[in-house]
Amino acid sequence: MYQWNKQYNRHMADSRQRQLDPEARPDDRVDNALRPQKLAELIGQDQVKENLSILIAAARGRGEALDHVLFYGPPGLGKTTLAHVVANEMGVNIKVTSGPAIERAGDLAAILTNLRAGDVLFIDEVHRLGRAVEEVLYPAMEDFALDIVIGKGPSARSIRLKLPRFTVVGATTRLALVTAPLRARFGAVYRLDYYDLEAMKAVVARAAKLLDVHVEKGGVEEIGRRARGTPRVALRLLRRVRDYAQVRADGTVTQKVAKEALDLLQVDPLGLDDVDRRVLKTIIEKYSGGPVGLNTIAASISEEQDTIMDVVEPYLLQLGFLDRTPQGRVATKSAYEHLGLNYTEEGQPRLL
Repeated sequence: MYQWNKQYNRHMADSRQRQLDPEARPDDRVDNALRPQKLAELIGQDQVKENLSILIAAARGRGEALDHVLFYGPPGLGKTTLAHVVANEMGVNIKVTSGPAIERAGDLAAILTNLRAGDVLFIDEVHRLGRAVEEVLYPAMEDFALDIVIGKGPSARSIRLKLPRFTVVGATTRLALVTAPLRARFGAVYRLDYYDLEAMKAVVARAAKLLDVHVEKGGVEEIGRRARGTPRVALRLLRRVRDYAQVRADGTVTQKVAKEALDLLQVDPLGLDDVDRRVLKTIIEKYSGGPVGLNTIAASISEEQDTIMDVVEPYLLQLGFLDRTPQGRVATKSAYEHLGLNYTEEGQPRLL
């Protein structure tokens, strides 16, 4: 046992040394470094950054906890990163959890009672909180108090515990599913939009530098253009292109290498992948361009409805390849042209 403890202590000391040594950069440290830590390091989302900077500066100037903040938008745009940035800018600790993870009101009460003054409680997928959990969260957010019922039956009594002033940062991809009472308790609500090409190129270039990948200007542009305006997708594509360059090339990511790697991954020049094309082709070829319901599309391609609604549809709508109508989804003329199909008034596709 003594020998095991000695080895364990040596292992922990080595781990601490690696954390303190700037030259020691294992993969986990590099992965963490890919996330911006301060507002100044964030790329894109200029309007959100400016509003956040004012909110944070005002709270710090008054010496108060930050008001509750809600971020919403498609997945992969940096909602979790922004929550950590907010905590870093305020100089406080952050507690991370998610809506599905908080199953009972007691789980939330345990989290809240462990918070310190000014701390940030980040709740991902906040729209998936249960109703009983939300009822506990309401007074905690508004009055910084926790109502606890002790006992059962006629002898039961309610006790209100005071909580330190803290900040709830919520993130959701489905703002409409956040209940109105919960949404009203967030003092600041910000929408994250897709990144433009210049911002995506900056994201790829920064990540390539941190990952120690040699990427030429053409390679950066090729990856940025096919990343769907989403930093998470850009980082994933960069890693796969890096692997391809290491195995099939000399390790340098040129535009030609990036194009070959992304074509192999079935990511086209606009960033559409196999699932995106299957959705469009199903609407056009099976249902004459639409309208067709979401349930029917999901069943036809064996995908979950939530995946199509949250991941596929937002980008297709942004590109103008898809329209939502009261009757269902409709493919636009641009979608026909992108897939190499001739658009006809009857909606029937014909190969060019």
